[in-house]
Amino acid sequence: MYYPRLRDLREDRDLVQKEVAAYLGIDQRVYSNYETGKREIPTRYVVKLAKFYNTTTDYILGLKDKV
Repeated sequence: MYYPRLRDLREDRDLVQKEVAAYLGIDQRVYSNYETGKREIPTRYVVKLAKFYNTTTDYILGLKDKV
């Protein structure tokens, strides 16, 4: 699955992948694969990112359009 909102949320906050990856405790290349859909993002990271961006997991997953 492709998660375009991951990139949108990150760019809206003027962050680079390396910063978000550091927050998650993973390598930047792994995080890049989540944004591009090359790897499925684990649920624990979706939850952590929802808290980080102050949004919902449903928004990140594309199930809802409102932040």
